[in-house]
Amino acid sequence: RHCQRCRNFAEDELCPVCADSRRDQGQVCIVESPADVLAIEQSGEYRGRYFVLMGHLSPIDGIGPEEIGLDLLERQLGDIQELILATGTTVEGEATAHYILDMVQGTAISVTRIAQGVPMGGDLEYVDGATLAQALKSRRTL
Repeated sequence: RHCQRCRNFAEDELCPVCADSRRDQGQVCIVESPADVLAIEQSGEYRGRYFVLMGHLSPIDGIGPEEIGLDLLERQLGDIQELILATGTTVEGEATAHYILDMVQGTAISVTRIAQGVPMGGDLEYVDGATLAQALKSRRTL
């Protein structure tokens, strides 16, 4: 069974996150799987809600916007102030993020992407070039 609002696994109509009035209902983190929700929840840093795609766009495999629930997300846009894109860094994950960005163009919704780069405790010599390039592009002032 899936939550009617975010598509995460749920025992009731709404999952515990969507049913929690203490969460920021206007901030939505878009993830590819329920495992991604668990990983973010374990960080203890996020207090918004989620939207679980249960995959990513893959036209070659016949997976379009409706198959990953983007029609449901589009119907909820009026209640959202910020979308946080936390899709994977694969070609499909990036394509999905760009599709969602295009979907909200012309609205007042703020769209952000989670940072990508060098993991905590990671040695630079073991980080691949693409990850290192992204980390350098996404650096921030201290």
